Amino acid sequence: MNALTSVVSYPERGAGGDNRYRGNCSPKLIEDLIAHFGTKEICDYMCGSNTTRDAAANLGIASRTYDLHSGFDLLNHDIPERPGFIFWHPPYHDIITYSDVMYSAQAVQSKFGYDPRESDLSRIPTWEAFVAAMNRCMMKQFYALNRGGRMAVLVGDIKKKGKLYSMLFELVKPGTLENVVIKTQHNCVSDSRSYGGKFIPIVHEYLLLLRKDAPLVFPVLVTQPHTLDIRDMPKATWKDVVAAVIAECGGQADLSGIYAKVEGYKRTQGNEHWHEKVRQTLQRYTSLFYSPQRGVWRLVREAVA
Repeated sequence: MNALTSVVSYPERGAGGDNRYRGNCSPKLIEDLIAHFGTKEICDYMCGSNTTRDAAANLGIASRTYDLHSGFDLLNHDIPERPGFIFWHPPYHDIITYSDVMYSAQAVQSKFGYDPRESDLSRIPTWEAFVAAMNRCMMKQFYALNRGGRMAVLVGDIKKKGKLYSMLFELVKPGTLENVVIKTQHNCVSDSRSYGGKFIPIVHEYLLLLRKDAPLVFPVLVTQPHTLDIRDMPKATWKDVVAAVIAECGGQADLSGIYAKVEGYKRTQGNEHWHEKVRQTLQRYTSLFYSPQRGVWRLVREAVA
């Protein structure tokens, strides 16, 4: 058994769960968590192929495990206990679809009376809706924790069409954040693929360890995306604003066009001499701007992607 450190790696998966159930993690990680914290019982409310149950059995401790495929809907059902330790490995958005792929949705509906596809995080079509559902599940589990209880949450990054979607950064983080552990990935389907261009393959996951120190009041870290306009930013310099405006115009703009794209924004408010400031900026930074003809300004060079 490995000592738990800030970077963990399990090239050999270990015994537990079902390696045919895509996306599940090594039981060795869960065993290391159990051993490190000395927990006597572990709960998992999206247990998949039940790796958590098997890891707990390997170490001789109790477990309570649930999943959509076995009659428990974390989004809509009440958590039945006050757990002291939760392991949670949510789906990585729509990278792997679970309901009606890894198990039969019809069989679940016949046995438990609900369609698991309606509450399956891996079937949520948009990233924004997925993040909202993921964070609802996160907080619901944290609320249920006993004082002093912990959550170990395994999440990853997703790359689509040149953009990175990070569960780590968008996951709400309640309570005391004790550690972030980097877990290297092994034996993934993507390992056999070759990537061209500037694509950087993702070969790691993140394990967050959070502790609940108080039953009623606790800190929560929430990341909210914002769209900012440099023309409204108080700390942006005139050099950066003017350069951005010319870049937005394709690398060349006449003076009146620059004025039009700056006027009305916070950068010009309360400054009656802002026209003069624009001209001064263009003339001062000769390494950035030059004038090929009267009244027209260009960037000396554009950054090469």
